[in-house]
Amino acid sequence: MADTCCFGVRPNLMNSPSNISVWNESKQVPVCSHAKLADTARTRLFGLLGKRSLQEDSGLLIKPSSGVHTWGMAMDIDIVALDRDNVVIGAYEQVGPWKVRGVALRTKSVLELPSGRIARCGISIGDRLKIQPLA
Repeated sequence: MADTCCFGVRPNLMNSPSNISVWNESKQVPVCSHAKLADTARTRLFGLLGKRSLQEDSGLLIKPSSGVHTWGMAMDIDIVALDRDNVVIGAYEQVGPWKVRGVALRTKSVLELPSGRIARCGISIGDRLKIQPLA
């Protein structure tokens, strides 16, 4: 079962999240143009489990979410906590496996990005992100 996550479910058999793009409106910078939206119980539960890497221009927006964990993950990621207006209220860089980040009452969604993406995009507390569906 080399292609399964820690729950024994093959990631490619799960419901596929919707495709989205994320733009930093505050800095006029693209964050990721090939992200996924995890907005069902199943897609939020599994998140990035089973993934060994993320492409540079990808990510996963988990909504709703009041924080995330990296238990069982095989890679470091960057985590951006967003409030209800998609304003950055937390930015956690190079988070390794077995951590919890972004947990707060104000956190309404969490964007998981490839490690180092927060620095490369200049994401900071107070930035407003724009989430758009892709066709």
